[in-house]
Amino acid sequence: MKISEFTFELPQELIAQTPAQRRGEDRLLVIDRKTGEYQDCQMKDFPSFLEPGSVVVVNDTRVRKARVFGISETGGKVEFLFTGAMGPDRWQAMVSKSKRQKPGKTYEFRTPEGELYCKAMIDSDVDDHDQGSSLKVIKFDREIDENFFMKCGHVPLPPYIKREDDFNDETRYQTIFANECGSMAAPTAGLHFTPEIVAELAKKNIEVLHITLHVGMGTFMPVRTENLEDHVMHTEGYHVSEEVAEKVNKAKAEGRKVIAIGTTSVRTLESAVNRETGLLEAKSSATNLFITPGFQFAIVDQMLTNFHTPESTLLVLVSSFAGKEHILNAYKHAVEQKYHFFSYGDATFLK
Repeated sequence: MKISEFTFELPQELIAQTPAQRRGEDRLLVIDRKTGEYQDCQMKDFPSFLEPGSVVVVNDTRVRKARVFGISETGGKVEFLFTGAMGPDRWQAMVSKSKRQKPGKTYEFRTPEGELYCKAMIDSDVDDHDQGSSLKVIKFDREIDENFFMKCGHVPLPPYIKREDDFNDETRYQTIFANECGSMAAPTAGLHFTPEIVAELAKKNIEVLHITLHVGMGTFMPVRTENLEDHVMHTEGYHVSEEVAEKVNKAKAEGRKVIAIGTTSVRTLESAVNRETGLLEAKSSATNLFITPGFQFAIVDQMLTNFHTPESTLLVLVSSFAGKEHILNAYKHAVEQKYHFFSYGDATFLK
């Protein structure tokens, strides 16, 4: 199957640059994945489409303020996007103008008030298929923890948001479930939830369960192969607790629906399932699962997700779940009705 089959015309003005004025006031396109029929709704209507006793699974990852600007020894401003720790004082990072950033080059990192927080140097390059040659190993002159990112960092907004981050993004680019810090991007379907929506779910005896998948920068990497089977997915770490596994397995055994909030929750649940027993397993692991047409979903019955990029792995995933023709027809309608797309955009519910 070719990636070119998963495309559609998307006017640039429909790519959301800011969140809705109030959290939860987004539009919701409800799509019947069996018939392809769709209806225009609001996110506040979401609980009304769920059966009582269902379970909702959300990703509770927290976005790290991993975009940090350093000052080079020549006085130039260099952007670092820290992707993960390699030790107390060593981190991997994507670095701007990467060819100029040679091993041994040093940088200062300062707070917004101008206070020197730490110094660092390029330790080495990393040969990484997901990230390319811009990935470096950074060695600091002190141990680095979340305080560094909180004091010196910026919210790493996706590349299709063409503005600098601001104070509003510090809350709006986190879900209300955010707890475990480690993501490079928000699990955006969760951004639509409010305490009021969760309360409505509780009224229907619908429990919200938390899993964790830390979203990597690979989520924004384009598919560079013509054929889907040639694409290699990026790897992301995840965790499913004993409690969540037990509750999901109980729901499945009793015929109650499991609703995944976002593609990250889908990939976690479908990665952690034992394909022989059909049971969700409690585990901490990593996944590079690429869900393509023909995939047999073992856990997920319904899915809430945002509108996705043309020719992306995420569009392939939702097409695998609801049918390519159904999705592309619904997306055509969404474009005509001027729904907002991507991270700060509107939502779809695939039922």
